[in-house]
Amino acid sequence: MFGDVMFLHLGNNEVVSLKEIVAIMDLEKTTTTNTAREFLKYCADKNMVKTIGSDMPRSFIVTVKDGKQTVYLSPISTSTLTKRISKRVQKAGGRITDVLKEL
Repeated sequence: MFGDVMFLHLGNNEVVSLKEIVAIMDLEKTTTTNTAREFLKYCADKNMVKTIGSDMPRSFIVTVKDGKQTVYLSPISTSTLTKRISKRVQKAGGRITDVLKEL
């Protein structure tokens, strides 16, 4: 049903395939924990972080493509990103659970 690759726009003309997304996290809520701050610091130290645009980041998106992890800092909220995913899935005639099964 969803054989075509679906993409998610993260801001500033940056898009990723839904198949590459591991997590979409709220930056403000998750960075209150030591684990999240250490994870982001580790990724930054390893040059795995890509900041999208110049606006204040509101979310971070963890992706893996060809075994390489990238963390995108996006000015778009997690709720907007998840709504975009839902809209793409609905346009394709399915439900989010259908897409997740295929990933």
